[in-house]
Amino acid sequence: MSEKSREEAIVIRQEEIADGVFSMWLKTDEIAKNAKAGQFISVYCKDGSRMLPRPISICEIDKKDGALRIVYRVAGKGTEEFSGMRAGMILDILGPLGNGFPKKSKKAILIGGGIGIPPMLELAKELECEKQIVLGYRDELFLTEEFEKAGEIYLATEDGSMGTKGTVLDAIRVNELKADIIYACGPTPMLKAVKEYAKEAGIECWISMEERMACGIGACLACVCKSRHKDSHTNVHNKRICKEGPVFLAEEVEL
Repeated sequence: MSEKSREEAIVIRQEEIADGVFSMWLKTDEIAKNAKAGQFISVYCKDGSRMLPRPISICEIDKKDGALRIVYRVAGKGTEEFSGMRAGMILDILGPLGNGFPKKSKKAILIGGGIGIPPMLELAKELECEKQIVLGYRDELFLTEEFEKAGEIYLATEDGSMGTKGTVLDAIRVNELKADIIYACGPTPMLKAVKEYAKEAGIECWISMEERMACGIGACLACVCKSRHKDSHTNVHNKRICKEGPVFLAEEVEL
């Protein structure tokens, strides 16, 4: 796990890239230098009535210029506040948090669903292997141009407006995609289906779990999930998604 720090990050730029979905680049000192694909940051609101930070996955990392990109969906008052930020404004952030994806040289399928798509972009850029990128959307697309630069992409949409009509697994089957390892991030029903698919196919599978968090550093136990092995922190069959995760070997956790 990378060393974390709390910083006042400067907003470089922000834009709405889909309905209610915002892309923000932040200038940092240490966080960008230490960040890894699959990790997240905690972003603090300026409104004192909202004390708990909002966990947001890291979408891209620019280590050379010390910058991070986050892509998030407005889902409440906190993210609504962030969506109003403009270039030059300051955000209080903590990170990098959690564990990132292990980077292996095996032929890979990368799967992202909904707002679980953004954290797969940095991984797609960093992996030096044959890779196929499967992205699942409800309807409106975002980040597809960036993913196209990182590898061959396959789309799945609920309404069939682009790519395969249906789920990411439908897109994998329709396009007859094969791999030795799967990396996935998205809503729990999608991850459960991907885990079962990987198990049946005998494919190594790593998943990044989405969960509501409070402290973001493993102290409050608000984001635990059931695990196959005992957690060294609590001595029970639990894992803290913010601390031991958000990335897990799929067979290690229950969904």
